[in-house]
Amino acid sequence: MSGRTWFFIAFSALIALVGLLAAAASEDALQLFGLGLVGFGVLFGLSCVKRHFDAAEAARR
Repeated sequence: MSGRTWFFIAFSALIALVGLLAAAASEDALQLFGLGLVGFGVLFGLSCVKRHFDAAEAARR
């Protein structure tokens, strides 16, 4: 994986962690926002991994 991919995976993990902390510390709309950030961080990290493997597979062809 390239350095750019690692950076975005770490950045998405940080976003998910901030969202998890925001969801744990609040009760109302901020809790939903925090859970949304967790979902976004996880899905964005997984999409970075998918893009890496898609590019590796395309390079083999």
